[in-house]
Amino acid sequence: MSGYELTLQKTFPYQRPPIERGYANQTLHLNLSDLAVTTKPVPARMKELFVGGKGFDLWLLWNAVKPATRWDDPENAVCIASGPLGGTPAYPGSGKSIAATISPLTGAVIDSNVGGYFGPYLKFSGFDALEIQGKTDQDIVVFVDGIDQKVEIFASTGLPEDAYRLSEVLTEHFAQGKLRNISVVSAGPGAKRTYFGCLNFSWYDPKRKRARYKQAGRGGVGTVFADKGIRALVARWDAAISLDTNQPAEKERLKTVARQHAREIVELDPKQNEMATIGTTHIVTIMDDHDLLPTHNFRFGRHREAANLGQAVFRRLFDPGYDGCWMGCTVACAHGVRDFVPMSGPYAGRKVFVDGPEYETIAGCGSNLGIFDPHTVIELNFYCDAYGLDTISVGTATAFAMECYELGLITTQHTGGLELYFGNRAAALEIVHQMARGEGFGKRIGQGIRRMKAAFARDFGADPRIMADIGMESKGLEFSEYVSKESLAQQGGYGLALKGPQHDEAWLIFLDMVHNLMPTFAQKAEALHWFPMFRTWFSLCGLCKLPWNDIIPEDNIGTPEPAKVMKHVGWYAEYFSSVTGRESGPDDLIRMSEAVYNFQRVFNLRMGFGRREHDCLPYRAVGPVTELEYESRAERYDKQLTETYKVDIGGKSTAEKVALMRGLREAQYKTLQDAVYKRRGWTPDGIPTLATVKRLGIDFPDVVALLKANGVTA
Repeated sequence: MSGYELTLQKTFPYQRPPIERGYANQTLHLNLSDLAVTTKPVPARMKELFVGGKGFDLWLLWNAVKPATRWDDPENAVCIASGPLGGTPAYPGSGKSIAATISPLTGAVIDSNVGGYFGPYLKFSGFDALEIQGKTDQDIVVFVDGIDQKVEIFASTGLPEDAYRLSEVLTEHFAQGKLRNISVVSAGPGAKRTYFGCLNFSWYDPKRKRARYKQAGRGGVGTVFADKGIRALVARWDAAISLDTNQPAEKERLKTVARQHAREIVELDPKQNEMATIGTTHIVTIMDDHDLLPTHNFRFGRHREAANLGQAVFRRLFDPGYDGCWMGCTVACAHGVRDFVPMSGPYAGRKVFVDGPEYETIAGCGSNLGIFDPHTVIELNFYCDAYGLDTISVGTATAFAMECYELGLITTQHTGGLELYFGNRAAALEIVHQMARGEGFGKRIGQGIRRMKAAFARDFGADPRIMADIGMESKGLEFSEYVSKESLAQQGGYGLALKGPQHDEAWLIFLDMVHNLMPTFAQKAEALHWFPMFRTWFSLCGLCKLPWNDIIPEDNIGTPEPAKVMKHVGWYAEYFSSVTGRESGPDDLIRMSEAVYNFQRVFNLRMGFGRREHDCLPYRAVGPVTELEYESRAERYDKQLTETYKVDIGGKSTAEKVALMRGLREAQYKTLQDAVYKRRGWTPDGIPTLATVKRLGIDFPDVVALLKANGVTA
């Protein structure tokens, strides 16, 4: 493409430090307001307490913002880090980046774990983390050149708007003929004009001769990125990466454990999930079989047409070939559709390559909207990526609007003529295009469910009580795509998650409902301590969690704790020890995460959140809101009322049974909160105690002062 111009504004030469046991031992700070570029050392204590990745992001962000900072204030920072294990080419799932900021949706900290090459390339270029503050009226491109050891800031004009073309242009511009050496981070026009913009992280696929993408989707990190005036970040590093690049403490030990895990995946994935062939699309079928697939705004959990969105269909649609989003990953689940032809929007009638869809997009932009045409889901996936939109929030927010429309809470007079009934494919696509343009009813949906509920009540007279029950958001973040009303464990996983209802903190739906590995209340409460901690650990280290418990040893079911897949946990402890030289066992990994997890809870408190009142759920996440929902599972619910809750339902109407069920389930969720808070070492109001922060070594003076100011004295 011609017609664009990059004008150099600032050059910051630096001397790249050697990587030592997975760390570069410094971070990079950019202030866009005055184009200042500085580096900061990473002291030993920072590594000990915060480990890397998400931990480093949180620490940098804590020191960047104030309690009154809002998402669009200049001091809000976008932080991106990998981790000490990130960038290992032999160990499955070791190419992750973690992005964090103050969220436009929640007002608190949001973090997102994403594939692509940027995080490892940033680290090998000499920086464990990147912190961006300030704002500019220019369109800025930041180039971190680890090969020539310089950071360059460019003012740009004429660059493409959408992420696909932008990454293609910048990859070619900066590669110096070696396209695999480049990774680009970008948002898109939708990120500018909504509150749930995502970031696209690229890697170059030599087989398909194109830049490919993974998304840091949740909470609007892309919106903050675009608001600051950044068009793109570009990292350049030599793609000839080996085990030596991370300079592990014990290379042979690392080789041994990496070989064990990689071989197991190669052997077992074809027998279990076929993720190297069909990605996460198999989850559609499993969720539908167990009545857990979100359908029509989470009203239902299955649909007769669900097979149209399952693995049998995408087995035919995905382009065959290796699809790892990091070098050598044997899970290789990052599939895509070649030569897809969109029917709408700026790419209508042109062949494109679409990265994905994955399960969350299929469920959010498919079944939850009542759309069971895979080609429409693929097109929605494509444009969300191109525009820089989080497919989960797009799907869940649009589903809420559709139910409001079908209930008569909003009409075509409000939607600009769009008939937002479930299954209206053309309307769903038009909403996404409107989001990108910042126009029409799509602009309203792009504000997120929390703001929509307030606006619909204020502007259209919609009943706020109904919307509170069916608006699938908590803490301001839209739900990811699992029906939790039958799983108390997943209700806790969503409601007690620090950043809002995202499954990466406590994805317990499989373990609870599919495998039935935690049948008792005590087991669910314990799981809501252990699983968020271990899942946090992956984001500290720069890892993907899929190799841990999506592909499991054949003898795992016979182990004392099959839900935890302790054989793999032991391997991860070996992996961490061999790279960092910090000898650790499984319990040590949990304690690392506890420190960061509790620090994030305190961070939320600092920003005005982080109490029991913020851990509430819309009732649809807990039980049936409407008579129609109850009657769709009447036999099950009647049995629960009579056998589990010991209620006499003789002669009672469906409406009466719905009310009975609600009281019982809401009380059960509150009891779960009590148990989990106690297990985590928190007060009954959900705040870490002084004893807990002292035990974890995060009893900094400002943390202790904050707790005491909030009534925590022990």
